Amino acid sequence: MTSLSVYVVLFIFLVASAVTWGAGVKLSTSTDELDRRLGLGDAIGGMVLLAIAGSLPELAVTISAAESGHLGLAAGNLIGGIATATMVLVVCDLFAPRPLTYLVGSLVPVLEGLLVVLVVSVVLMGALLPASTAIAGRVSPASLAIVVIWIAGVWVLNRTRSHPRWTVTMEGAQPGRPHRRVRHPVADAASATHSTWRVASVFGISSAVTLLAGVALEMSGNELANRAGINGVVFGATFLALATALPEISSGIEAVRLGDHQLAIGDVFGGNAFQLCLFLVADLVAARPVLPTTGGPNAWLAALGLALTVMYVGGVIVRPSRPRRLGPDSILAILIYVIGIVGLLQIAK
Repeated sequence: MTSLSVYVVLFIFLVASAVTWGAGVKLSTSTDELDRRLGLGDAIGGMVLLAIAGSLPELAVTISAAESGHLGLAAGNLIGGIATATMVLVVCDLFAPRPLTYLVGSLVPVLEGLLVVLVVSVVLMGALLPASTAIAGRVSPASLAIVVIWIAGVWVLNRTRSHPRWTVTMEGAQPGRPHRRVRHPVADAASATHSTWRVASVFGISSAVTLLAGVALEMSGNELANRAGINGVVFGATFLALATALPEISSGIEAVRLGDHQLAIGDVFGGNAFQLCLFLVADLVAARPVLPTTGGPNAWLAALGLALTVMYVGGVIVRPSRPRRLGPDSILAILIYVIGIVGLLQIAK
């Protein structure tokens, strides 16, 4: 893309972002429908497939960036994407009748948030390992550990949902559906009439389009960052992470509109936990450990993601009840995020 004008490259980036939004929404709805019909979410293998489907934009960016040697962009998009995706909850809060963390009415999102904290902690530890510490010379032990921890965490979450060891009473809560496998009486009425073959076709086409859009995002994004003199980590953690988070913004707003407040938070935490599993893919594509190359900026981004996650985990427990559109946890999250980005710009100089 070096021969194209900056306006053409910017146009490609914006079009790819719009395509990511549209295809991502279709992918989300078709994945949910396949999950309900085939019972994919009842097994760990199904959960892996569903998580991959939800993270296809990040997967495409990771593969494209790692293959072209833009490791800073790949790492920045994965680690910085945690903070950006968590800020989706601020947008969801604007559409909720009361603070989102007040309406959740369940401690399951707390467990999902703790899983995010655990895998981000492994990322930070893996970044401190020397590049020579690698399995078969190309995979970081930390990257493999993240995948193992995520699978174990999903198993624990499924067990907790199926066999809860405690009961919680939260007055005024409106959690909505506990899982997307439960069909919504209004939102899923149209898709229920479609054949499984049609749903599977939409899933396949949406997946392919999302992957292609992700590659276009990585190529145009890296070119824009180079021409603007922006650090690849900074661009990956901000503009690129925002572009790949567009489907989550759309699905989050829709979940709140339908009253599925627990799903709105759970989807964000669940996607963040799985997203870091893509470091294993980056290692395999780049043929060397990516985590040791992340450096100070990505460590800062990881800490920012932890702070924002803890803010909302605490909000679910404390339950701010003031009848306002933006809860105090979201207000604090905005403040923390702004401080975090300002600090990132200082570190990346």
